[in-house]
Amino acid sequence: MTAAGPLRVLVIDDEPAIRRFLRVGLSAQGYIVSESEEGAKAIDTARRQGTDLILLDLGLPDIDGIEVIERIRALPSSVPIIVLTSRDDEAVKVEALDLGADDYVTKPFGIDELLARIRAAQRHRLQQQGETPLFRSGDLAVDLVRRIVTVRGGEVKFSPREYEVLRLLVAHAGKVLTHRFMLQSVWGGETDVQYLRIYIRALRQKIEPDPERPGYIVTETGVGYRLRAADRD
Repeated sequence: MTAAGPLRVLVIDDEPAIRRFLRVGLSAQGYIVSESEEGAKAIDTARRQGTDLILLDLGLPDIDGIEVIERIRALPSSVPIIVLTSRDDEAVKVEALDLGADDYVTKPFGIDELLARIRAAQRHRLQQQGETPLFRSGDLAVDLVRRIVTVRGGEVKFSPREYEVLRLLVAHAGKVLTHRFMLQSVWGGETDVQYLRIYIRALRQKIEPDPERPGYIVTETGVGYRLRAADRD
């Protein structure tokens, strides 16, 4: 998965109505949705552009969804794959899971059920990568699956770019991140360090009890920033 930012979901399905249903439902949750009606094109998209999660129909017009799973896993790629299909065949379900699919949802399905399956797939992948789905440090809590940040029990809203910066800090909590590393990770490197300072200031205004005396996001003078380490259980 990406280190920060909204979840990118690639929908591979040849039914326009299903793609529209998923695009509307997922976009309403803040996900970035891309679509493909053909398996081969989708594989190329996943390889070139990357994605955080794949929703895959097995009955595609060019190649079978089972082959899509095989080819994506051969890249290699650990991106979560949730199969969406009208096939009520246990053998196909087992084959898809054995080849590397993370879950299997039979059509028709509700958006709430699908969102729960997506969260479960994200959580499982984060755990496999050794990343804790829920980060806590003092009064700060970041749910990396739901993308919800709370401070002293109250939810705090962030712009997408603010969340990208915070998410990067959380991923490396307790470690010093250089200005260059952060600029490269969030902006691709083609940005002045002043932009980073602006976003750090904005984050501090939202999460620090006293932004002028920060205790969470600490400045390492002349080097970069460090987020206070997670609490120990």
